Amino acid sequence: MAARRAIGWLVVLVGILALIAGVIYLTVQAKSLPSILGQLHGFTGHRSKRGIAALIVGGVLVLAGGWIAAYRPRRLN
Repeated sequence: MAARRAIGWLVVLVGILALIAGVIYLTVQAKSLPSILGQLHGFTGHRSKRGIAALIVGGVLVLAGGWIAAYRPRRLN
């Protein structure tokens, strides 16, 4: 049971990081992104497709991780 909760919280953490990356993709110009997110020199737009994808994946991971951490199987008497 403790391992399930730890995995759930780890999935929530990864989801939060994906949400943060999605917000960064949508708010920072592509030429100014941190190198880990992939800069595009000379391009002044935003990486909207990656930002939207990161927000969707992050939301799904946060919900799934919360469900994993909170799930408790029923006891049969």
